[in-house]
Amino acid sequence: MKAVKIGLLGLGTVGGGTVEILQKSLSEIQRRLGQTIEVSIIAVRDLNRARPVDTTGIKVTDQPSDVVNHPDVDIVVELMGGTTLAKSLLETAIQNGKHVVTANKALIAEYGNELFALADKHNVIVSYEAAVAGGIPIIKAMREGLAGNEIEWVAGIINGTGNYILTEMKQPGADFATVLKTAQELGYAEADPTFDVEGIDAAHKLTILASIAFGIELQFDKVYTEGISKVSADDIRFASQLGYEIKHLGMASRTENGYSLRVHPTMVPKSVLIANVNGVMNAVMAYGNHVGPTMYYGPGAGAGPTASAVVADIIDVIRWQDQPKEDRVPALGFKADHLEQAPVVSIDEIESAYYIRCFALDHAGVLAKITTILAEYNISVEHMLQEPSTSNKNDATLVMITNTVKESDLNTALASLQALKEIDGEIMRIRVDSLG
Repeated sequence: MKAVKIGLLGLGTVGGGTVEILQKSLSEIQRRLGQTIEVSIIAVRDLNRARPVDTTGIKVTDQPSDVVNHPDVDIVVELMGGTTLAKSLLETAIQNGKHVVTANKALIAEYGNELFALADKHNVIVSYEAAVAGGIPIIKAMREGLAGNEIEWVAGIINGTGNYILTEMKQPGADFATVLKTAQELGYAEADPTFDVEGIDAAHKLTILASIAFGIELQFDKVYTEGISKVSADDIRFASQLGYEIKHLGMASRTENGYSLRVHPTMVPKSVLIANVNGVMNAVMAYGNHVGPTMYYGPGAGAGPTASAVVADIIDVIRWQDQPKEDRVPALGFKADHLEQAPVVSIDEIESAYYIRCFALDHAGVLAKITTILAEYNISVEHMLQEPSTSNKNDATLVMITNTVKESDLNTALASLQALKEIDGEIMRIRVDSLG
């Protein structure tokens, strides 16, 4: 039987990890498949740069087109990142009849609809397990393991950098800027951390999870995204006092008017398992109408975990490639003509409880003014903390958790509060969710 030949686009952290697994575990992988595998060509950016793995016997080129146009390559593995060149190369690979494996969440979230349609036209497979949550097999779990369920909601810690920062901010004296610097020094955060700390990376991953969960088209541009840069150590401390942890979650759910897709800091009760996921680890919860809540936990990044998912996809592609396309598992778990073009509701339409923190003049009658304004919008205070301000002796720090209210109503109420002369500085609010 002819060996399955693999071409790699990129030999960085994940690319090196992929080649290493294929080298060290080749006999076991081939035993699973009953077929031989060979990495035949790798495209790199710089031919003179040291390689992270032994490439003896493998053609190395600085021309990625050599990989996607190689007549003997059966599977193209894209690990170069970005969306412009990567998209063009994968389109060429698909048009050349080559199967594709990618870890590129931005590419799938933004252009997956087009790539999957092109792959269907040319009868090839596009697999992308490594694009979400690294070594956690969450794509297969949701697409195949939960196929007997109508998934009601998905919530996940799907960016390890943000989770590391929020975890470390629990330490005495820590603040966002200091912890971010440490994360950069440790290699957990990029020099420009915007994609991680402002939620863009998580939004890409949530787009994919939501599409699989609900059978809707990929709609990255509709995801509401909010970062963690405004979360303070005081917020984390107050949350703990109230029995919560603050996590940067990607959340997708069904609503009466469509689907809610959002990434933002969320206060979660300490009793919920995902609240105890710390450091750079990832976790995803999914609620099925028959199975109830399930959670999937593991390392969300790194050479070994992500490459593990890449190799699993290579194995799946080899297993599926000879099956008629109508018998394969669809890329998003639903046949293309059964994907729903459902509306994504505005963040203003969601309903949630809220954590509110503000600095208010410590005078008689101020609290009554605040609660009166909230009551005008049917917002009641379920829990309250108050302590003297450390920055202004005339102020008090006031912390409240509200009942469940519509976001647009809360925004209007907060605008009225912000206009009070007794309120000093910007009001902080964080959504609260029991994930029940």
